[in-house]
Amino acid sequence: MNLDFVARLRVDYPDYTFRSGKKFAFRFPKTILLGGEEENWELLTLHELSHAILGHRHFKTDVERLKMESEAWSKAKSLASYYEVGVDEDFIQEQLDSYRDWLHQKSRCPICGLTRFQTPDSQYHCPRCENLS
Repeated sequence: MNLDFVARLRVDYPDYTFRSGKKFAFRFPKTILLGGEEENWELLTLHELSHAILGHRHFKTDVERLKMESEAWSKAKSLASYYEVGVDEDFIQEQLDSYRDWLHQKSRCPICGLTRFQTPDSQYHCPRCENLS
């Protein structure tokens, strides 16, 4: 953990609590958990802070979750230039790919393999298997 970096964030964002955790996460309303990962540690911290700044709280659909992740990475990149943190685009895309892969797996119909769609109530539906007209 880069204590100088965290100290600066605490000064710049006094309304938020930064504390150690098992993994990086934002806990609504104002807690940023800092994981123990070494690679891109500052960038991951800025990503979680970005969720807080952007007011991310709930998502109804998995596509909304992917959108929130993308927004947080975009905000983190803008903060990175201010804090002189290196931006590893490959790392960011790997992080987003994990959500894209998760979404692809979750949306596949376990019966026929067709891509299902998700309704606002978070339920997935297969147009083939459910005979939707």
